[in-house]
Amino acid sequence: VFINPLIIGILAGLAWRFTGAPLPVLATRLSDALAGTAAPVALFAMGLSLRRFGISGNVRPALALSALKLFLMPALVLGLVWLIGLPPLTAKVAVMVAALPSGINSYLIAVQFNTGQALASNQMTIATACAVVTTAFWLTVVVHVFG
Repeated sequence: VFINPLIIGILAGLAWRFTGAPLPVLATRLSDALAGTAAPVALFAMGLSLRRFGISGNVRPALALSALKLFLMPALVLGLVWLIGLPPLTAKVAVMVAALPSGINSYLIAVQFNTGQALASNQMTIATACAVVTTAFWLTVVVHVFG
């Protein structure tokens, strides 16, 4: 797990953040340039996974996982932020972030470990398509609950 580049990057970023040291200018420029390419590259990778696997097989498990991600996760976060008593704006953001579809990372990890690529691809595609409706639903819920 700790040799996974995603985990190493996250841990390195957290460690740097805790030092309080600013990033060197070159590193800031490089990360800004790379950040601008993240969304197009993720969409390209998603398209490649669709081309490779299509939406066939694993549809029921992918639907179940999508339902968990798009309904259960934001519901749990909603309950938690309500219990903790977070400020309304923070609570809204937390619930809405939880309501977003899963990203490309699950597919990338499945590819790296050579298992579950078709399921991860299908789940990512189904959740992204369903998020058009579920995101609007959760936005309505948080506005109603938190004002």
